[in-house]
Amino acid sequence: MLEVEVVGVRIELPSNQPLVLLKEKDGARHIPIWIGAPEASAIAFAQQGITPPRPMTHDLLVDVVRELGRAVTEVRLVAVRDTVFYAELVFDGGSTVSSRASDALAVALRVPCPIYCAEEVMEDAGVKIAGAAEDDEAGAGEEENEEKQLRQFREFLADVEPEDFEK
Repeated sequence: MLEVEVVGVRIELPSNQPLVLLKEKDGARHIPIWIGAPEASAIAFAQQGITPPRPMTHDLLVDVVRELGRAVTEVRLVAVRDTVFYAELVFDGGSTVSSRASDALAVALRVPCPIYCAEEVMEDAGVKIAGAAEDDEAGAGEEENEEKQLRQFREFLADVEPEDFEK
């Protein structure tokens, strides 16, 4: 399993379809995952540290797990079939629950916990965004690097279509 991180959520134009972009921590590959609007909001809120006045569904799930004395210890992206991503929530004690990738990511950001991706998923759906590897190697500051990644992500979105990831 490869550790990945959430780069951000964006709306693809002109379709107005939200997608979340993941990046492998120790590499240059990225995984774009097209998601629903509610999940995009949940992921973006968590990334920005926004706490809604009332718990959203993912907040509720995290609160219920904690009240039951359990913990989500990691999230895994385990498969991609026909552009649909499959994930698992992993709990203390090793039990797992199947999840949509978007929901698992929203939970992982709230817990917080590490996010892992199966090598096969990265090989099937991972893409290299031009310039990302060079920027990482140049030793740029974290904030500067994030800005470059965001710019590259926007450039990537300008040209990508869901069909690009079909085999």
